[in-house]
Amino acid sequence: MQQFYMPVRVVEGAGCVRAAAPLIAPLGQCALIVTGKSSRKNGSLSGVVAALTDNGQRYAVFDEVLPNPTIACVRAGAAMAREAGADFVIAIGGGSPMDAAKAIALLARQDIADADIFAGKYSPDVLPMVHIPTTAGTGSEVTQYSILTDDVAESKTSIATPYLFPKLALLDGGYMASLGHNTTVNTAIDALSHAVEGMLSVKAGEVSDLLAKESISIICSLADDIAADTLTPADRQKLLHASMLAGMVIANTGTTAVHAMGYSLTYYHEIDHGRANGLLLGAFVAFCAQHLPDRTDAILKSGGFESPAAFSEMLAGLLGKRELLTDAEMKKYAAKAITAKNILNCAYQPTEAELYQMLKISLEEK
Repeated sequence: MQQFYMPVRVVEGAGCVRAAAPLIAPLGQCALIVTGKSSRKNGSLSGVVAALTDNGQRYAVFDEVLPNPTIACVRAGAAMAREAGADFVIAIGGGSPMDAAKAIALLARQDIADADIFAGKYSPDVLPMVHIPTTAGTGSEVTQYSILTDDVAESKTSIATPYLFPKLALLDGGYMASLGHNTTVNTAIDALSHAVEGMLSVKAGEVSDLLAKESISIICSLADDIAADTLTPADRQKLLHASMLAGMVIANTGTTAVHAMGYSLTYYHEIDHGRANGLLLGAFVAFCAQHLPDRTDAILKSGGFESPAAFSEMLAGLLGKRELLTDAEMKKYAAKAITAKNILNCAYQPTEAELYQMLKISLEEK
């Protein structure tokens, strides 16, 4: 049996935020805009304010979201939403503001203790959301996940419920014009990882595979321009589209071992999430090629690669010099990863020893 579910309305193209004002109007009278500091620089915040002004809707701005948002951060945002009388949320930014916005939309309406935030027991009473991604990587604008830093688990942990799907996603690649090169690279790799992991998930199906293959094809066709920092505005719109497709994939398949291992790199070493995935993705594809040859062949064909080694070479060109880990660190992270729920999503489930070997291949000094 296969399933595919996607309740988010997506509008794409230059100027789509202002043009979508009629779609935003029915959502409420007062918006809480959740963002970081960059939205004031790239034009996205002014675009949202213009749309709200067109509609006569009030707004408050919560711009205190930092990378890898914490429970304390989203509680502060939820408090602002209640104080402002916000009845819907608009998220602007990369993965962190969008993840934070979902948790804020939940906590603004539900009284949940810190210990229960990741327990999976939520009601449908969540503020409706509009998501406007300004990076091409997370795909959070079309997923039901809010990824937060969990200091108890010493990792990143997800709130996962269909109540967190946004109502509307607005994709304007023009907001990525000022994006730094490293962020462009890391977010593109994150999107690629989502598409690849989706095809290697036990929940993969025909629809998710179609979307994943298209996402892989777009991203890999632009790999040279991503590495050289020569993307055109049209290229950035394509990347944003590919990221959205990959988000639709993991909304249905979940992520797998790459994310399970990568979370430790981000938590303990502050390695950007997308980069952490990229450091591990080549080894995971090579591992899966031994056990899931049909699936990995389809991945490689979609990206235009003849072998897992060629795929890894492309990743190496994007990543540059690798970070290195000690043997003790790799053993620790393998032990943590094997307990992650992402492992259960793997179509072929690796052992702890196999996770350790992937970490060694990826992060041991050669």
